[in-house]
Amino acid sequence: MSSVQSSGRKPRIGVLGLGRMGRAIAARLAGQGYDVAGWTRSGIAADTAREFHITACPDIRSVAAAADIMVLSLSDDAAVTAVIEELSRGDLGGKLIADTSTVSPDTLRRQADAIGRAGGAPLDAPISGGPDMVLAGKAGLYIGGDAAHVEHFMPLAQVLSNRIHHVGGLGEGAAAKIVNNMMLMGYWQCLKEALQVGKRAGLKVEKMLEILSGSPAASGAFVHRIPVILGQSDEIGFTVSGVVKDGVLFGRTAEQYGVPVPATEAALASFREYRDAGHGEADLATMVRAAYDDA
Repeated sequence: MSSVQSSGRKPRIGVLGLGRMGRAIAARLAGQGYDVAGWTRSGIAADTAREFHITACPDIRSVAAAADIMVLSLSDDAAVTAVIEELSRGDLGGKLIADTSTVSPDTLRRQADAIGRAGGAPLDAPISGGPDMVLAGKAGLYIGGDAAHVEHFMPLAQVLSNRIHHVGGLGEGAAAKIVNNMMLMGYWQCLKEALQVGKRAGLKVEKMLEILSGSPAASGAFVHRIPVILGQSDEIGFTVSGVVKDGVLFGRTAEQYGVPVPATEAALASFREYRDAGHGEADLATMVRAAYDDA
């Protein structure tokens, strides 16, 4: 992996998975002068590739051939496993595989030997924040892996993020993302309950949000979504169905380690109920708005 660095040229990037996050990653890197190839299971239309200034690849192996660093942005553990298994059947000599997906800490660990036998190196680097934060270079990154591999990935990390944490060994980046997002799930559940109580006590939602946004209870994610909670914006940062998918992962991980998580379970139940009512593709903050309206 040192040949690219020693030549002075930027590494070629392959993005595997072009959903909302994957497209943002590809667009951000291409916009910063990287040569980006992309693949997604459903295929990439020519106009989409032109819009994001990337080269569309017909299959996974083509991305591997075109890239020095492969960035995975996939939906779940099964998708990550399937893509890495396909990559590992080819030659990964000197190539870095960085998985930005929100998956189990064990998923990449299970594939590490196969990646190594193919000549590659694995890194988990899940992203905290939505596509807008990726496009602005202000997402968070929790990186797990060997220090030398982290150093190789760091120029890309600095393009995507202004909050980079090398948290430890392989899989520990994924664990850090789970810890972070479990806190956020609990936050939204608590906000829902607080606004419902406040409404019953006679408070207006606008006044409660004004108070909370300037108090120690505020968070950046909350403040940014106040227009969504008030029904003044239809912006989608992260979908309700995505929260449910991640919540199931968090619960499964906690169960694996024998930790009871009643707050996470309560939040997951709220988001699942709202998704099942037909709001799966809405922003997560609309769950809070709907709960307040119904209180």
